[in-house]
Amino acid sequence: MEKRKSIFGYILILFTVIPLVELYLLLQIAERTSAMITFVIILVTGIVGAFFAKIQGRLVIQKIRISLQQAIMPKEELVDGLCVLIGGAFLLTPGILTDIAGFTLLIPVTRNLYKKILKHKFEQMIQTGGY
Repeated sequence: MEKRKSIFGYILILFTVIPLVELYLLLQIAERTSAMITFVIILVTGIVGAFFAKIQGRLVIQKIRISLQQAIMPKEELVDGLCVLIGGAFLLTPGILTDIAGFTLLIPVTRNLYKKILKHKFEQMIQTGGY
């Protein structure tokens, strides 16, 4: 029962609080600049983000293929792929915070920070039997 409460809390934040904050930020940008500039920002980050996600995705797939050809389990590459997928989805979602999170998931240097956090979380889940 405790896990359901935890998951519900994340879902509540994901689908209510974050969009409200994003909307507020976009309205603030539009108020300080113009609606057109805000629209262009959303459009450009979506296009640039999709392009960058495509490039990073191809690199990850290439690394996975190389690992598999060498009969090595592509653990790191699979986590990279997950980060790139989530980052691309964030960049296609209109908003400033999701764009920042999306770009940081696509940039290899900052992606490594997320990977460390994910690995630690997965290890905790396995140790506590919460997988």
